Amino acid sequence: MKKILAAVLAAAVMCTSILALAGCGSEKKELHMATNAAFEPYEYQESGKVVGIDAEIAQAICDKLGYTLVIDDMEFDAIITAVTSGKADFGMAGMTVTEERKKSVDFTDPYTTAIQSIIVNEGETKVKTADDLSKATVGVQLGTTGDIYVSDLEGAKVERFSKGADAVLALTQKKVDAVVIDNEPAKKFVEQNKGTKILNEPFENEDYAICLKKGSELTEKFNKALKELKDDGTVKKIIDKYIKA
Repeated sequence: MKKILAAVLAAAVMCTSILALAGCGSEKKELHMATNAAFEPYEYQESGKVVGIDAEIAQAICDKLGYTLVIDDMEFDAIITAVTSGKADFGMAGMTVTEERKKSVDFTDPYTTAIQSIIVNEGETKVKTADDLSKATVGVQLGTTGDIYVSDLEGAKVERFSKGADAVLALTQKKVDAVVIDNEPAKKFVEQNKGTKILNEPFENEDYAICLKKGSELTEKFNKALKELKDDGTVKKIIDKYIKA
């Protein structure tokens, strides 16, 4: 009886080992990307899927490194927390590299540059230049660099919204005098909201990069893949697809 039991156990162990080996070859590694899909053209929802510049660059990086990409949509101000807690492997959401953020996360090399722009209502007289923001009520998206920059302006009253679209809606309803937000999303918001315009004077220049957990071994891998994708023209091709010169 003992011999039979031993044989059964041995067979079970062998089957488990074979199944494990078979599974190892087919198992796909996943990387979770935290984003806020309300930031067209960098990331936005289309037919129930997150698309845009960041989504395509992230996919190209994951393809090059042999990972399956999973995109998790969340509020912008939750992205860094998701990365630092390990809920997400990296964050990509038109995110500007700042000294404050670098205290919490590591950043890859930049993959593009951007500017902060000012949206106002047509016929607006209170805000004509960036200097006028210090005496105005300014709408921003919570946790963005627009929020950071405007919060540093002495005299400015800051109204924070969870989405950039909500800030622009408040502008059209004249609840705020201006909105500060990244230039490319600003263009989309102006297209969608007649009677608004972007001031010619840019507010701030900045670099976009991918954020990862402090000390992550992925940072070096991402930088290498990103460099290759820049060198072979893939990054430029993706950006040009969404942003026309």
